[in-house]
Amino acid sequence: MSEFDAATDAVQAALDAGARYADARVMHRRYESMSARNGDIEELTQDESIGLGVRALVGSSWGFHAVPELSEAREAGRRAAAIATASARVPGPPIDLVPVAATVASWASGCEVDPLGVSLSDKGDLLVRATETMRAHGADLAEGLYQIWDTTKWFVSSEGHRIDQRIRECGAGISATSIGDGETQRRSYPSYRGQYGTTGWELVTSLDLAAHAARIAEESRELLTAPECPSGETDLILGGEQLALQIHESVGHAIELDRILGWEAAFAGTSWLDLRQLGALRYGSNLMNITVDPTIPGALGSFGFDDEGSPAVKRDAVRAGRWVGVLAGRDSAAVAGLRYGGSVRADGWARLPMVRMTNVGLEPGPHTLDEIIAATDDGVLMDVNRSWSIDDRRLNFQFGCEVGWEVKKGRRGRMLRNPTYTGIGPVFWRSMDMLSSEIVPWGTPNCGKGQPGQVGHTGHPAAPARFRNVRVGVRA
Repeated sequence: MSEFDAATDAVQAALDAGARYADARVMHRRYESMSARNGDIEELTQDESIGLGVRALVGSSWGFHAVPELSEAREAGRRAAAIATASARVPGPPIDLVPVAATVASWASGCEVDPLGVSLSDKGDLLVRATETMRAHGADLAEGLYQIWDTTKWFVSSEGHRIDQRIRECGAGISATSIGDGETQRRSYPSYRGQYGTTGWELVTSLDLAAHAARIAEESRELLTAPECPSGETDLILGGEQLALQIHESVGHAIELDRILGWEAAFAGTSWLDLRQLGALRYGSNLMNITVDPTIPGALGSFGFDDEGSPAVKRDAVRAGRWVGVLAGRDSAAVAGLRYGGSVRADGWARLPMVRMTNVGLEPGPHTLDEIIAATDDGVLMDVNRSWSIDDRRLNFQFGCEVGWEVKKGRRGRMLRNPTYTGIGPVFWRSMDMLSSEIVPWGTPNCGKGQPGQVGHTGHPAAPARFRNVRVGVRA
């Protein structure tokens, strides 16, 4: 039985059992990761799975069932409809689905070098060489990691969708930890969890991990004796990697429509946003232009179609500081009176698709990092995340970074250790007065959401930016 045949059988069985709408996804995923520590390969993981998940809508209630055997597709469809029928005995508000044109299509992400085709010895040598270099330059603990996902999906809906997609993702990173007298410091490259994209092994090659290994090891040792980040209010310059996480936590999760509607409250809660303010709320300064864009080539949150068959489309979330858009699915959008979905995905065949971030990030500003530093008389530059905390409405936050630098009279000065900053989302974003044009689509391969938990892959285009009068040096 082909994957499309299995999905079609599951949908038809759900309709025969009383569903007014049904869709099914067959997913085949191969995963590989390798980690090294102090010049030795520590772990190799290789995994492969295939299965089918079916959604059925009866009245205003969803049912979902998943099976690992495609031969059980019809039974999965019947069970999904039975679950929905049982749930519909306690009726909720009416649910419709915003219209999406039925599509027959194929899509594949760009890939120059198949990451699973690169030999394990070559990939292992890359990690060993980088970690040996970090050790040679003073790191007490030197670590490296790569991860690869190769996913094929076949999607069928009762509305006529028939879509297959192949999405290849990979990335890597290294970190150096130095231990002093009552002090431990870590430096990472290119970010605290590496850099990831929807692309081939050429991304990992472009990172040139070994070339940066000595620098981050030396910086981790230098941080042991660097002065503490001072406390108080000052101008804050954030590097692009840290700003990507700021976007993820204080914008991306906040604009998820299921959180706004109160449908989802796991992993730091709901959202402070009120739909009645959509189109009017001042979220940030005029420099704040944030888009939801799953069409960015190579970014980690890119795809051709989401897991409801909605095509990838670029939309505004914040335009000139005003909140204008959300991340939505077909059902949540209909409840909210909106006309678009396009942001629903599941992390595997055995999980119910839900609203997830795609590529949520900033459009370029008019400045460069050098110009931002030159225009700052007294401030702190921070980069690369070390810790984060945000309340259950995605409003109040505190972040710690791996490294900071003093900025005095337009020049970057001495290194600072344990830099932190805190704020309130809209107040913070309204204080942004300079933004670089040097956008990088940072990849986040470990976004958690839902119960049972799902891991999402998201992208966040970001660049260095300055924020005025921010409280820094906060101690927990």
